[in-house]
Amino acid sequence: MYPQPAQCPVCGAELLVTRLHCRNCDTVIEGHFHAPVDHFENLSDEQVSFVLSFIRCEGRFNRLEEELGVSYPTLRNRLNEVVRALGFEPGKEEAQAVKVSADERMKILDDLAAGRISSQDAKELLRGRAA
Repeated sequence: MYPQPAQCPVCGAELLVTRLHCRNCDTVIEGHFHAPVDHFENLSDEQVSFVLSFIRCEGRFNRLEEELGVSYPTLRNRLNEVVRALGFEPGKEEAQAVKVSADERMKILDDLAAGRISSQDAKELLRGRAA
């Protein structure tokens, strides 16, 4: 079976699903339907293969290095390409995180040890979020 095209090959407009067919009982339903969103439609075959390997290896880069025979930096680059193709920016959340100074970190840990704050509050504070 061929993949469903998302755009008209003539004008490039989005295609609308108007007919559904059951291969089992031969029922046909006609109307106007929204096509299911395929988040992976923007991925190349190579990127889909990488994602499947990533999942199979449970995201463990050491196993991916062995399976794909490439280095860690190459794996990071391939993962970043997939993240971008899916519409995200790699490392964006990390860049937005507020950095806690060493002094603030020590005060938070002291407060935790003294029982003045909970472990959950300490985690939030160490992540740069107000508890």
